[in-house]
Amino acid sequence: MEFLDVVDEEDKVVGKAERNDIYERKLPHRIVHVLIFNERGEMALQKRSATVSFCPSHWSTAVGGHVMSGESYHQAALREFDEELGLTVPISFAFKDEYKAQNGAKKFISTFKATYGGPFDIDTDAVERVDFFSLDDMHDMIREGETFHPELLFLLEEHFGL
Repeated sequence: MEFLDVVDEEDKVVGKAERNDIYERKLPHRIVHVLIFNERGEMALQKRSATVSFCPSHWSTAVGGHVMSGESYHQAALREFDEELGLTVPISFAFKDEYKAQNGAKKFISTFKATYGGPFDIDTDAVERVDFFSLDDMHDMIREGETFHPELLFLLEEHFGL
């Protein structure tokens, strides 16, 4: 079973619950993302596998996931980096946001950044591929109807003006 911390309006831990229970009851919880940039300033995006349960075949941040109960945002970001891309590189904190999910659940998202140009050892059960894109490329992809994970769309709008 996967347990996540339940947090209050100030992002303070007030309990823990099983992941499915968090989503069924729309409890506030924590998420991490890592934005990976190459030397040209392009951002890595992962194309989620068609077999994942949420947002299959959507473009997402290169690294993202839940903060497990008792884990810090930083620890979660490094764990997710290793799970999804098969390695870890130095990361630094970028920003933190409050996010209201489509189902009404509140999430606190801490986003980190890293510079790394590849290669990646992806988990092919969860990730179809990883590619680098300029902000202009991503803007065109959105306009042309490519499917993007809602949290990635939020981060692009909030912090990159897309």
